[in-house]
Amino acid sequence: MYPFCKYSDGTEVVFSGIIKNDKGEETIQIHFERPTEDGFDSVRFELPSYKILYKEGNYTEEEIAIFKTVVERGAHNFYRWARNGGIKIA
Repeated sequence: MYPFCKYSDGTEVVFSGIIKNDKGEETIQIHFERPTEDGFDSVRFELPSYKILYKEGNYTEEEIAIFKTVVERGAHNFYRWARNGGIKIA
């Protein structure tokens, strides 16, 4: 998993490298996670389907909608960064 960003509420966003699914299609997983007193709030999306693969904890529907927008708007960049081994920052 490669780091993408960290939000002020402690949510960290990471993404996978390219993963071939059982149909041979290239997919990427984007994971949002923040620590809580009882563990973690977590949501994992898959590209290119944009579907939620995993959800646990107390993220609100509004937060999840924002995360989905991040995934949708950044899809082409996530693929580019995944192919290049993460985000390169000088």
